[in-house]
Amino acid sequence: MPAGGYFGRALVVDVGDREATSAPLPLDDAVLRAYLGGVGLGTWLMHRLAPARVDPLSPDAPLAFVFSPLVGTPLTTSAKFAVVAKSPLTGLLTDALASSRFAIAGKLTGNDAIVIRGKAAELSVLLVDGDGARLEPAPELAGMPAAQTEAAVRERFGRGWQTAAIGPAGERQVRYATVSHDGRHAGRGGLGAVLGAKNVKAVLVRSATRVEIADQTAVLAAAKDLRTRSFGPATAKYRELGTLANLLAFNAVSTLPTRNFTAVTFEGAPRLAAEELHELRGVARNSCASCSIGCEHIYSRKGGGTQRMEYENVFALGPLCGVSDPDDVFAASARCDELGLDTISAGGTIAWAMECAERGLIDAPWLRFGDGAALLRALDLIGAREEGLGELLAQGSRRAAEVVGNGSIEFAPQVKGLELPGYEPRTLQAMALGLAVNARGADHNRSGAYEADLSGEHDRLNGGPAQVAAAVGTEDRAAVMDSMILCKFLRGVFEDPFTEWAALLQAVTGWDLDAAELHSVARRIVLAKRVFNQREGATAADDTLPQRMLDTPLQLGSGRVAALTAERLRAMVAGYYVERGLDEEGRPDREAEAALLLGP
Repeated sequence: MPAGGYFGRALVVDVGDREATSAPLPLDDAVLRAYLGGVGLGTWLMHRLAPARVDPLSPDAPLAFVFSPLVGTPLTTSAKFAVVAKSPLTGLLTDALASSRFAIAGKLTGNDAIVIRGKAAELSVLLVDGDGARLEPAPELAGMPAAQTEAAVRERFGRGWQTAAIGPAGERQVRYATVSHDGRHAGRGGLGAVLGAKNVKAVLVRSATRVEIADQTAVLAAAKDLRTRSFGPATAKYRELGTLANLLAFNAVSTLPTRNFTAVTFEGAPRLAAEELHELRGVARNSCASCSIGCEHIYSRKGGGTQRMEYENVFALGPLCGVSDPDDVFAASARCDELGLDTISAGGTIAWAMECAERGLIDAPWLRFGDGAALLRALDLIGAREEGLGELLAQGSRRAAEVVGNGSIEFAPQVKGLELPGYEPRTLQAMALGLAVNARGADHNRSGAYEADLSGEHDRLNGGPAQVAAAVGTEDRAAVMDSMILCKFLRGVFEDPFTEWAALLQAVTGWDLDAAELHSVARRIVLAKRVFNQREGATAADDTLPQRMLDTPLQLGSGRVAALTAERLRAMVAGYYVERGLDEEGRPDREAEAALLLGP
């Protein structure tokens, strides 16, 4: 009998077989308690099922949709799922989260995870419910955006199915293509390309059962309390203005990356700010499934229609590319949604290409910073993988720089192949460490060390031991939240996070958990990701930042100079290794590695 909140199995489906052969993989309590669900359980599954050094776009590479013990409970923000695979962009482990009713229906197929292997003979959709899995040919869906695909399969198979789909970029295996549902995206690392390489346009799930909860009364009481706290000051800015509220704040403190990280303030920021757009174009506010926060802000678009805007897509398609016209940024964001492209990687790769074009390193005289029409043209070339520039940029900035050469890798805005989010490492040096050592690459959701930088408790321009401790702490907290799974916007409502999370899990599962055990779970998940990457060829040399960040200081408006030297970063990385119990090469000892429960 599995613990509350679990079914104790993953469904492994081979789409290379016309019948979509499937088999359950038992998940015992030891594995579930060690990795929880979501990103943690997905990491364990990749260790178990992914062949070493597998090509991420080969039929042998598994892709997992992973749920959590909290899915289906009344706990706010719990309707989330993780997609986990080896990334075609980085060649390393990647995971991405999305919130939607797909999470609830997927879990209630009776599985804690659905793992896909193989390659379908033609473009198809995979359907999973209580009767198992089946594959249906769907050539008519070719070239459709994810939203149109959802509508088409709903018409064909009925409204009881929830759908996660890819757009044209995923079909064409653009290395940063997304998996989407209900207008939300599991965006980073190219998971849509992995699904596209399997000739699977969409995965459909339908609820078929219910999951038992250990203490229903305690869960209901916790849900009521958490809902009340979710309306408090810790989430106020997300409700009022959404994540786009960060734009003017980051611009004011010189941490808004601009024109491919050549500047930290953007003169056009006020035109793109939430404060201005909310007043002039705000039309609605929305929530994810099972969420009481309501951070999603909807704006009107020029010529009709609406668009959901977040800080990261505005940063990447606006300041990073030097584009200040909100109509251009809205249109570019909509184009990424239609094509199924990660906005951060798309914007970062195009910003790098703009700088290359200005330096005469690529033959694209039309591609210039600040040109919204050029931005849209570049996105179309990428989505189509048009021969020449489109094919080059579809590879992401690291691979493109390796082709172009001429020192262009030094200003490619990536770590381990993943493009940087909207946080300037030279002015946020705890975040600089978090970006450098994170298993997924340059990432703000798996290592939110910017919280410490912006807290005012440390000198954010002078990285040292305090920044190391902050990076480790935020990484541990993220590992648990992404495995339970709860939305990061709730992080501020927990006064004693590990103790409170243990209480939530205890009510759902029946396990006698405490904060100390959850700390161990966090460390195990972080370590398991690192060990997977080392198996795939990652070394300590990958725990770094682009050369531009390490040899080009920034003169700030305050008069201070923001300089992050290679020596300072290496010292922080070395401190991180010590905190994690790793050797000088960033590796755990054999005993620690053996304790990861990764064996058969």
